[in-house]
Amino acid sequence: MSITTILKDTNHRPWKIPSHRWNYYQEWNRAIFLHWKVDLELLKPFIPNEIEIDLFNGKPWVSLVAFTMEKIRPRLLPPFSPISNFDEINIRTYVKSNNKTGVYFLSIEGGKRFSCQLAKTLSRLPYRYSKIKRSPNSYQSYNSQYNDRLNIQFNIGDNIIHKTEIDCWLTERYALFQDSKKHINEYEIHHHEWPINTIDLISLDIKYSRFENLIGDKPTISQYSDGVKVIAWDRVKSSK
Repeated sequence: MSITTILKDTNHRPWKIPSHRWNYYQEWNRAIFLHWKVDLELLKPFIPNEIEIDLFNGKPWVSLVAFTMEKIRPRLLPPFSPISNFDEINIRTYVKSNNKTGVYFLSIEGGKRFSCQLAKTLSRLPYRYSKIKRSPNSYQSYNSQYNDRLNIQFNIGDNIIHKTEIDCWLTERYALFQDSKKHINEYEIHHHEWPINTIDLISLDIKYSRFENLIGDKPTISQYSDGVKVIAWDRVKSSK
């Protein structure tokens, strides 16, 4: 599938793609989505005042997304698999800023130390290294700095599901907003609509002490996707 084909598929987007040239290509493959409906007052302390929390039927959501990043590369360079391919976990919530709906990362982990350092330097996103191991039916991680751990055992459903309104609200997000010391950074992305399968969680052991009031052992919604091919633009900075 060509990048031109991806860029022409825009009917599912809530706003037009950026008119300037894109900067990065990447693939988010074999993704496990775990979603929790949460209490607004418990979420507020984690979000900068400059960013509005997005709500679905009056409630905010927090998600853990565990996937494999592959073929990430700058626009004019090929991927280099020892760096460009790595497992990733992000914990995110849903926000609004600059008249756009997007996501905000509470946590972002990568399974290769140098890839995390490089991604943090280039993107200014808060990457940190965790030990991550996955197989076709399991995903495990451990972070020694925070004593965070994740162990998912699962089976993937056979059929792609017809997405409901909440499925689309949780997955079809085309902007990321993240704070730095002086700025709110905005990142735009584009991809085909996520294909979603059902997933059967055989067991789930999750411990992120900082977020224990937001995510727990039984998610409200669980999903699986084979993945999407992603076009990304460089960050745009706005003053706090």
